[in-house]
Amino acid sequence: MEPVKLTAKDYKTSVPIVWCPGCGDFGVLNAMQQAAAELQLPPENLMVVSGIGCSSRIAGYINSYGFNSIHGRALPIAAGAKLARPELTVWAAGGDGDGYSIGTNHFVHTIRRNPDITYIVMDNHIYGLTKGQVSPTTPHGDVTKSTPQGNPERPLNPLALALELGATFIAQGFSGNVKHLRDLIVQATQHKGFALVNVKSPCVTFRGRQEFNVIREHGVYLDESHDPSDWNQAHEVTQWTEKVPLGVIYKVEGVPTLEGVAEEARQKALGQRVFKSAVELIDVFR
Repeated sequence: MEPVKLTAKDYKTSVPIVWCPGCGDFGVLNAMQQAAAELQLPPENLMVVSGIGCSSRIAGYINSYGFNSIHGRALPIAAGAKLARPELTVWAAGGDGDGYSIGTNHFVHTIRRNPDITYIVMDNHIYGLTKGQVSPTTPHGDVTKSTPQGNPERPLNPLALALELGATFIAQGFSGNVKHLRDLIVQATQHKGFALVNVKSPCVTFRGRQEFNVIREHGVYLDESHDPSDWNQAHEVTQWTEKVPLGVIYKVEGVPTLEGVAEEARQKALGQRVFKSAVELIDVFR
């Protein structure tokens, strides 16, 4: 008997979705479910770890092992899950406030350690759940609930930061183009190492519906002329100010992963002997 082919519907749950009508995160959810179906990931072999915020509700909306963690801590939990169960496909998900503010320390060191996980960040340039405060990626001069005179600070550039830190896969998508975003998530999941997928996912409540049109107008899809293996080209793309790059910006293979390094250390500690159970290990000391 041939195995049943999974579809995007198999990754839906009965949990009520409480995002605002028109929220960009609906597109991200659809793209993730479609990517899981494209990869034929058994739900029991998929884990989605999220932080805190509107976007972080997504762990409950995907039929998988879900873990809604504390603010900014999705990445170390996702890395720990991959270390404990390397056979799992692990996705971490959250927003720009969760990942690029309180979670920045974990962002830095997760990239350094290079676990084989995918981090999907729904970047809407605002704190939506707490009703519209300035976030690390809010453009300079933008008026928010906490910056009525305009944001006086320069925004964080997560793509450039990830590149400088040594991330092995960096991509950017748009929640208004689900098919393209699905393909990016598939590529990120297939990559061996830490993969960042930053997603322009507009908050229609506190940023307005025009954000979709702004991204469509300024978005530039990277074509074959862009070489994602070329660090210098990738760096140039991350410095764009008037254009929004969409696609795989940088990708490098062959960098040791966290779980690979851990397994190598384990083998050395065991003297090349692998114990299949705790009982077998205890027997050595009897």
